[in-house]
Amino acid sequence: MTVITNFFRVRRSAVALISIATVGSITLASTLVAAQPKPLLSAPAVAPSTKPTIVMVHGGYADSSSWSKVIPLLTAEGYTVDAAPNPLRGLYSDSAYVRSFLKSITGPIVLVVHSYGGMVITNAATGNPNVKALVYVDAFVPDQGDTALHLIFAKPGSCFYGGGNLHNTMIFRDDPSLPANDPVLYIKYAPGPDFTGFDACFANDLPTSEADVLWAVQRPIALDAFTQVSGVPAWKTIPSWAVLGTQDHAIPPAELQFMDQRAGAQITYVKAGHLSMISDPSVVAKVVTEAATATS
Repeated sequence: MTVITNFFRVRRSAVALISIATVGSITLASTLVAAQPKPLLSAPAVAPSTKPTIVMVHGGYADSSSWSKVIPLLTAEGYTVDAAPNPLRGLYSDSAYVRSFLKSITGPIVLVVHSYGGMVITNAATGNPNVKALVYVDAFVPDQGDTALHLIFAKPGSCFYGGGNLHNTMIFRDDPSLPANDPVLYIKYAPGPDFTGFDACFANDLPTSEADVLWAVQRPIALDAFTQVSGVPAWKTIPSWAVLGTQDHAIPPAELQFMDQRAGAQITYVKAGHLSMISDPSVVAKVVTEAATATS
């Protein structure tokens, strides 16, 4: 009898231990489940920006730093800005380079140009459906068959005329990378026969100290940039805007107005010289924003 009683005592103890172990296991399992990280909720999708990319192309004798006062004003408005280098080696090759640059950009583009850059983008943007607006800043706006050399002297008043002799206003130098009959041109610094000098001609509304720096860092432009013939113009299918400096001594304001009106551009007049993007960057930025907003 004692043996049987002890047997049942052992059985009850074993059952109790099993029960305790089971409860412990359930509790531990519950704790582990509770400790598992909860799945994160997916972040709401962010709508892609509808703002176009602003691509800026500089003119002759310059580089992309021409736009250094305009770019911060546009980036502050939330625009992405790319300042495309302009090789200045000839209209055909420059246009091909910028055309390739534009193809690397996805989404809508507003193309902003200065001076000779207008010759380049008028050819480079043709047929590119992403280019939604053209903004010409004191720039050539050629039609098919035009050359920069013809346009700059089509109306009287350009300080580059030099009495009909470019040697009066330009320094001619050979470039071994170009054909022998295609020299590169620098603007002379000092006044001379039929030339008012770099300051009064090219940078007439800037402090002399700033004009001196611009002359020192100027990049030469190949003669072919002036003499090669423009093709089918992009402005015939793309809306355009223009900033016209009424004190421009390089491209006569009357010629700028003729070209801008021929292209049907919306013109903003500013009392500035040829470098209005440097002397009046807020005006240029405002016109670029208007073009971007109107075509978005």
